[in-house]
Formats: sequence, C-alpha cells, structure tokens
Amino acid sequence: MSATLGSIIRQLEPGWDICLYERLDQAGMEASDSWNNAGTGHSALCELNYSPASADGSVETTKAIKINEQFQVSRQFWSHMVAAGHIGAPRKFINPIPHLSFVWGDGPADYLRRRYEALKPQPLFETMEHTEDHATLAQWTPLVMGGRDPQQRVAASRVEGGTDIDFGSLTRELTGFMEKNGVDLNFGTDVTEIARGTDGRWEVSVKDRATDEETTVRARFVFIGAGGGALQLLQRSGIPEGKGFGGFPVSGQFLRCGNEEVVDQHHAKVYGQASVGAPPMSVPHLDTRFVNGKRSLLFGPYAGFSTKFLQRGSLLDLPLSLRPSNLVPMLAAGKDNLDLTKYLITEVLKSRESKNEGLREYYPEATGHAWELITAGQRVQVIKKHPTKGGILQFGTEMITSSDGSVAALLGASPGASTAAPIMFEMLERCFPQQVAAWQPKLKEMIPGYGVKLNENPQLAREIMSETAKVLQL
Repeated sequence: MSATLGSIIRQLEPGWDICLYERLDQAGMEASDSWNNAGTGHSALCELNYSPASADGSVETTKAIKINEQFQVSRQFWSHMVAAGHIGAPRKFINPIPHLSFVWGDGPADYLRRRYEALKPQPLFETMEHTEDHATLAQWTPLVMGGRDPQQRVAASRVEGGTDIDFGSLTRELTGFMEKNGVDLNFGTDVTEIARGTDGRWEVSVKDRATDEETTVRARFVFIGAGGGALQLLQRSGIPEGKGFGGFPVSGQFLRCGNEEVVDQHHAKVYGQASVGAPPMSVPHLDTRFVNGKRSLLFGPYAGFSTKFLQRGSLLDLPLSLRPSNLVPMLAAGKDNLDLTKYLITEVLKSRESKNEGLREYYPEATGHAWELITAGQRVQVIKKHPTKGGILQFGTEMITSSDGSVAALLGASPGASTAAPIMFEMLERCFPQQVAAWQPKLKEMIPGYGVKLNENPQLAREIMSETAKVLQL
C-alpha cells in the first residue's frame, strides 16, 4: 500500500518531499512477501466468499463486481508503470494463470451453477466457463480429478484470464522507482510516535534499529500503511476518527510443494468453499505460484492464532492495543464470533496428518512427504463500533482519515494488495480534494478508465483489459 501510494504521488507531484519508513531491512518482507500470502490477483473470479448465496437461494454479485472493478484499476496502474519504464519486466511480479472455483456435492454444485448464471452476463465475467463433466475437469485440473470417485458430483467454474502475483517483488519494483526519483527510503527504522505539533504539522519520531539513534520528521501529511502494525500507529496519532477500532490477528500456514513432477501437472488456482465458522481468508485453495522464476504449488491456508500483529511483531501487540474506546467493540465482537474462536482452536490443534487430509480433498493422490509446512504472514481483521451490536468483526479493509485529511491509515486484510491502487486513489481524493481537479490529466494517463465503472461500459472494459493484458504479457 505504501509503495503504491508513494509511486502515485511522485508522479502527481514531482516537487513534493516524500519519506518512507520501514522497520525491516527491505521492502515487501512482511504481509507482501511472496510466501506470506497466496499471491492471487484477487478479482472475485474464483473466490466464492465474494458472491454469497442469499436466503432465497439467489447469488449476490455486488461485492464480486466491485472487487473486480478495483482489480482492473490496479492492472491499469501496473500496466502504466511497465509501459512508462518505471518498473521492470512484468514477469518479475505477474503471471497468467486460470482461476477456478471447485466444489463437490449436490448443494455446493447447485450453488456454483447459480453463481455462474448470475456472473456470466456481467461484462467483467463474460469469459467464465462452467462444467460438471469429469472429463473436462480432468483437462482443466488433472491433480484435482486424479483418483476422485467417478460417481461424485463435482462442479467448477473457470476464467482463463486470472493471475498469480508476487506482491513482494512488485513492492520492491515500486520502491525502486521511488528511490530513483528522489524519495527518501529509510529501512531498519521504527516509527515510535506520531504527534501533532503546535503549528499543526505532524511530528513523526523514528528510531534507527541498528544504532538506536532517534530523530523527528515533520510532515504535512502522514499515511500509515504498516499492515498489521497500522492500528497501533493510528492510536498513537490520537485522531478522533481512529477511536473505537480494534484488531483481531489471525495467522496462517500453507503446505508448499516444489516437486517438478507434481508441479508440472497443475496450472491453475483452484478455490473451494470455507468450512462452517471459518473466516473468509481461510477458504482452501490449491495454487500454482511463480516466485523468483520458479513454479511451486501451495495449498491452504490453515488458520492459527497469535497475539502478534506482525509476523515479526510482539506477543504483546494485541493486549497493548486495548483502549477504553475499543474495549466494548472488542468484547462485543468476541461474543458474537464464538464459532470463529472454536474454529481457530480446532485449527491450532490439527495434526500434520489432518492437514494432509485437507490437502487430499483437493488433490486425492497427494503424498504428504512431498509437501513442507510454511508459516505465512499475520492478518489483523478490523473490529469497529456498531450502533446496535456494540462492535463487529469485519473481514475486509477500512480506510480511516482525519477530518482535515492530514492523516490516513489502512486497516484490515482481504482483498488487500490486489486492490492497493484503487484504495490509494480513493484516499488521495479524500485527503487532497483541492488538488484532484489539477491531477485529472495525469490520473487519466495512469488509469485510462479512471472514474468509470467498466462493468457498465462493456466496450471500454474490453479495450482496457485487452491493452493491459498486452502490456503485462498476460
């Protein structure tokens, strides 16, 4: 998020002074790291939680369309950065890969058919295919079908134009552009305090982790894009808009396979349905990954719990985030999500063999010894005030801005990095309303579809998607 914002502002306002502070030794090593997330270009093509079934059995498509719209903005931004020579070859961070939704059983298969029928007429989903034919599915995803009961009812929807993204590599490409264009990058640096100065500017206290040297930076605008660590920095700013927010950390693990004989048989991202009581981020999926030019398979995630807000954080992160203003929302959200608590306890206690059994539901002939268990990054889900419930747990992102637009922070997780560009453009509109009119020509240069809903403009959508695919070599 921060690398995206810095890259955008540098092009909109070349004369502004920009500083980036990162506590680790290089960019993109926490939640954006290649192995700390699934690398899916989240566009709602295969993620079933973005298109839930309503009580009457119909499928709600609003969120799926919105997320796909957001992803198209990100694609346009990355395409612009590549075409302008601001970042390197697209294969460093993005690769084409089909996205599939796969289910079994009568109820799930009926739902998936209804989902296909609801999404297929939408311009952004017009290339979607659907089948229940075992032979066709064996061609689409041989590992998933190999060894499966031929009498089992299965169903899948597929979009060939999906993507796998190495968000760690993309983050480093963007910060590389920033550094070449005068942005002051500071790694190995902790932000310890954010306070309003007497003249209205923000005084940001930073400490060099190697030397313990402390300095104060004065700024007219501060963006807190610290992933799981954003909540604590937002609280330190003291802005009223940040009061009442809490965070619930969820960790995750994946099984990873690098065996070329296995990897070569699977070329897709295959998403299933979440278990009852499981958070949306725990939807099981069997993915092809491209990291550092090498293909691997990833299966998971297996949810876990830690009180850390960052993978390299402190076990005191959660208790130290408690405030009088967020205690009621935190307790209310906890009371209303006992099924999630039960689910997390069950996940934490799972044996390795239980994890292997989960893998075999999607890859029946899998042998556990070919897969290594890796720990992924932390995700801090947003807890916020609610007028009637006291507080709710929100599986999404939340942008908080001060009334004067001088501070902004991004909390939450899914769909995360895939929608970084549109979220940052929205934040700029909220924080810099007086500059937006003058920025329009440059914004249109970066995002040809800026301000347009592509799903409502089919011809423009096809033109833009075709052009970005060409530039990004998809």
